[in-house]
Amino acid sequence: MRKIAIIGGGAAGFFTAANLGKERGNQTVLFEQSSAPLQKVRVSGGGRCNVTHACFDPKELVEFYPRGKKELLSVFHKFQPGDTMGWFESRKVSLKIEDDNRIFPISDNSMSIIECLMAEAKKNQVEIRLNENVQKITPTENGFLVQSKSGSYEFEKVIFTPGSSVKSMEILKNLGHKIVKPVPSLFTFNIKDQRLKDLMGISFEWAEISIPELKMEAEGPMLITHWGLSGPGILRLSAWGALELHKLNYEFEIKINFIQKDKNECLDFLNKFKSEHPKKSVYKINPFSFPKRFWHRILEVLKVPVDLNYSNLNKNQIMQISIELTEGIYKVKGKSTFKDEFVTAGGVDLREINFKTMESKVLPNFYLAGEILNIDAITGGFNFQACWSEGFLISEALKG
Repeated sequence: MRKIAIIGGGAAGFFTAANLGKERGNQTVLFEQSSAPLQKVRVSGGGRCNVTHACFDPKELVEFYPRGKKELLSVFHKFQPGDTMGWFESRKVSLKIEDDNRIFPISDNSMSIIECLMAEAKKNQVEIRLNENVQKITPTENGFLVQSKSGSYEFEKVIFTPGSSVKSMEILKNLGHKIVKPVPSLFTFNIKDQRLKDLMGISFEWAEISIPELKMEAEGPMLITHWGLSGPGILRLSAWGALELHKLNYEFEIKINFIQKDKNECLDFLNKFKSEHPKKSVYKINPFSFPKRFWHRILEVLKVPVDLNYSNLNKNQIMQISIELTEGIYKVKGKSTFKDEFVTAGGVDLREINFKTMESKVLPNFYLAGEILNIDAITGGFNFQACWSEGFLISEALKG
């Protein structure tokens, strides 16, 4: 009988394997169903890997997690982003903190992270089995029987880090765990609106997006896509509203402020601009920092004449422009998710986990980490940080 099985070769599984040490590592088998492990690490941050976030106070850090905030506080007190940085840098993977506090390898290549994790797991003599899909786990008198497509194997302990697939949830249900039904957590908004049509690629450095029906709001950069709206501001709102938006079947209205002014401030700004530049063409001169193409579209939708100068803008037109830019209403009908960076809200009920060790309260010697838990965060490296921290706690518990 081998000592430990790790089911799932993602961030949590490999970080556990990388921290076990040789004494436990040489008794460990890691099962990964695909031919290439660490896929989410590979595609994160556009292939650069957003390793974590420069937030080093656990009390502040947990505020980025819509689900898992209370439970992760003690976890982050034991292993937080500063520890993650130290871990990778001590293994000669240099990291950098960008202006928005996201942390990436200096190489700007996710392979730096992947190669480090795999090298550490191999250094610990962990046996890595790729293309090995685990189909069933059965508790036995001395541990667990793990059944994969290649055969059945007995282990004393199991670390379950497979992500949030339906099959993984079924395995846990059969083992007696309660599952909070998963729903998408990070997704973009599908919007068909003349104001956005054919403007794919236009970005806004800052926008405030709210859902009046749910009294929720978020802010941050925003991007127009061919299907609607995306970017950190939208994704942040989708994470915090994941459960409520699922109940609305992803049909709701959003209100957008495209500029850092309220309606009255915008009115004052435009009136002042009008008085200072009366002979300037409204279409040729965009007084805001967002791209001119969006300015033109707003003017077209409001039927502002092409040959109009600012001196000829009337009060009603200025009011309509101000409303569009600070209180524009858009109807969302559906969502689009990142296939490779898919994150869910839902998973194992957190009351069934001992967050000192990540061991199941339902099954002794059975540990869980990663997206299989009902924990998720907004974008920015936070989801990975939960994986690193949980994996570290498991490795420490197994070495103890």
